[in-house]
Amino acid sequence: MIQHHLSPEATEATIGELADRSGVPHSALRFYEREGLISSRRTSGNQRRYSRDTLRRVAFIRAAQRVGIPLADIRDALALLPEERTPTREDWARLSENWRDELNDRISRLERLRDNLTLCIGCGCLSIDACALANTGDRLGERFGPGARGL
Repeated sequence: MIQHHLSPEATEATIGELADRSGVPHSALRFYEREGLISSRRTSGNQRRYSRDTLRRVAFIRAAQRVGIPLADIRDALALLPEERTPTREDWARLSENWRDELNDRISRLERLRDNLTLCIGCGCLSIDACALANTGDRLGERFGPGARGL
């Protein structure tokens, strides 16, 4: 495998340099570009060239994906970044702050799942009308009666 290195003086990176530096495969970078998450310019030979700040954008995308942020939300957040300059630490902090409540809610749900998983696996009921995880407070049972309603 050819290793591409992005020199400190370079203002742009090839797709190979960006892939090597970010650890993201070429195919994922092309996908991000098709989805409007990153952009490139084309050379006269139709090769992609990415600005240096694309590396930070890719790192942000990967971090957001790791915590389960949907690509549409990532795209919306990236659209708020300034285009006339490289985003600052404050710009990135502002974007991630918008997701804090959603992530806290997701953490709470995962903690509930973790804390009740042994009971759930041991129960074996597969009954959504009695399941404290899938039907907290038996909301579906009250509304629709007994039986699996959410499967």
